[in-house]
Amino acid sequence: MAVFVDTHCHLDAPEFEPDRAEMRARAARQGVALCVIPAVAAFNFDTVRELAHAQGDAYALGIHPLCADQAQPGDLERLDAELGARRDDPRLVAVGEIGLDYFVEGMAPGRQEALFEAQLRLARRHGLPVLLHVRRSVDPVLRRLRQAGGGRPWQGIAHAFNGSEQQAQACLDLGLHLGFGGAVTFDRALRLRRLATGLPLSALVLETDSPDIPPHWLYATEAQRAQGRAQGRNEPAELPRIAQHVAALRGIAVESLARATTANARAALPRLAALAELSDDRPQLA
Repeated sequence: MAVFVDTHCHLDAPEFEPDRAEMRARAARQGVALCVIPAVAAFNFDTVRELAHAQGDAYALGIHPLCADQAQPGDLERLDAELGARRDDPRLVAVGEIGLDYFVEGMAPGRQEALFEAQLRLARRHGLPVLLHVRRSVDPVLRRLRQAGGGRPWQGIAHAFNGSEQQAQACLDLGLHLGFGGAVTFDRALRLRRLATGLPLSALVLETDSPDIPPHWLYATEAQRAQGRAQGRNEPAELPRIAQHVAALRGIAVESLARATTANARAALPRLAALAELSDDRPQLA
């Protein structure tokens, strides 16, 4: 069986409350060996950590840019303290989800930017990769990575990447990997499909961002929803089918894509390699 890593999924979301254990077991049966569960704010630091340990997965700690306006003065200090307290936890693999979002109107860009810059400094201080939110903000994110990096490369993932070829190359030049998920399955996503086809295979990692960014077979348009069709729930078990689309775009076997993207996930988030040995009841990453 092909083995996959879902490098970005919000499994603590309330959508999964009714059947979280079965949802995760279903993904494991499909070959999803590990999931990375990012925090979005200080209120769910404990939740994602406990869930990762309970399920045999991995987690990241950080404050999402869309939570910047609700962040409290002590949240950065708490993040710093949590990263220090969990430094020996093998399931803590990154600082994230952090970044910038210039898509949603009404968000204070100054607060986002200050929060992001502070979290980049924490990632450097604690020696952890970053899980980056880059919606309509690739260039500003890259600029701050260069400033905070001091000329040194980064490890981590530009999650749900949908930038230009030039921006993709700039991310790769900084040491990042690029996350591809359900959006690439839409025929109209021409630029994204070109990237998934033309980038070096070593650049790609797979993700679902579940329950968000459903693939085309789960998506209901506004008109369809108005007629009563429910939006399908995205979950990690969809990752192999998403991988089939990427593999078809590249003209390779899905098993080859799985091997490459699993190796890429380990390169982006090095602690995942050790977790393969801890997850005896899951498909092995080796």
